[in-house]
Amino acid sequence: MSQQARYWLEKIHALDFNEKVKIMNVCGGHERSLSMAGIRGVLPKNIELIPGPGCPVCVCPEEDLYLAIQLAITKDICLVAFGDMLHVPVNAPKNEARSLQQAKAKGADIRAIASPQEAVSIAHAAPQKQIVFFVAGFETTTAPVISMLAEDMPDNLLLLLAARRTWPAVEMLLQSDTCGFDGLIAPGHVATIMGTSEWSAVAKEYHKPVAIAGFDSDSLLAAIYSIIRQLQENHNFLDNCYGSVASLEGNTYAQQLLNYYTDIDSAIWRGIGSIPNSGFELKKEFQQWDAKSHFPAKVDFSRKRLGKMPAGCDCAQVVLGKIYPNECHLYGKACQPRNPVGPCMVSDEGACRIWWTTQKNHRHTSASVA
Repeated sequence: MSQQARYWLEKIHALDFNEKVKIMNVCGGHERSLSMAGIRGVLPKNIELIPGPGCPVCVCPEEDLYLAIQLAITKDICLVAFGDMLHVPVNAPKNEARSLQQAKAKGADIRAIASPQEAVSIAHAAPQKQIVFFVAGFETTTAPVISMLAEDMPDNLLLLLAARRTWPAVEMLLQSDTCGFDGLIAPGHVATIMGTSEWSAVAKEYHKPVAIAGFDSDSLLAAIYSIIRQLQENHNFLDNCYGSVASLEGNTYAQQLLNYYTDIDSAIWRGIGSIPNSGFELKKEFQQWDAKSHFPAKVDFSRKRLGKMPAGCDCAQVVLGKIYPNECHLYGKACQPRNPVGPCMVSDEGACRIWWTTQKNHRHTSASVA
């Protein structure tokens, strides 16, 4: 732990605040940093940190993933996706491919990539081949993907968008009668794109303390200190603890690209259902690059499951901050990283996967959080 992190930890312990408090960290990257650093174990026992919905792989709609699998198997295409997506299971009979990885094993041309530029390079290298880029992500992923359209994207590259906006999901939780947290650590990476201002509503409209944090222990502990201090003084406001990167206005060019090329509509979050104004869709004038428009016969509307998880899987409850990962009865038993049942055990930003790999660092793991 750095000297600055120790400074913030000492300040947290010095606060005269003994009430039980639950703080949600929205971002899967935050959960990974908190867990790897063992921060839960060094905080005062009255402070609980709750993982939230900030894992794009975890909330990617089951029907979009199923569509990607079917396109890869039945069409003469090359499907590319960020690596974690290849292992996410869907609801399908055992004799069918239940993940992109299984479809790849059956002979489908599926490739894992780490950046949008890799998709462009693959398309340029095979101009006669139809490339479909399956995109699951939040604003920080969506902006560079959409920027490809402004940079003369290859004609043989299509986008299968399952991209989501972060704030609407958090606002849904705040509006719930069973909101299970007292303060919020907001995602600094999203704020770098969209600006810090949208998170001010947490304090102004929902009367809860909120602090924007980066991924290091210094920033995260500073955010936790700010939230406890706000509660102690009964003064809620937006505190930017990631000021070296996140600004009030954000990345205005990225915002312009998103506004120009995409519309915002209601969208399905796996395990949660439809959330208003939470999904990115290509505008009609750019549907020549939309895989769903290009392959309409393959869009199976009968699979609209409102984000149904596999039988027995409690990933939805984990994503909503209702339970800790190890409170799912499949956790560590039927569901492990080598054989995941639910999406939260797949991604490096999934709370279940993070807890599995860092479980010795956890506390507050025996009772439901909401």
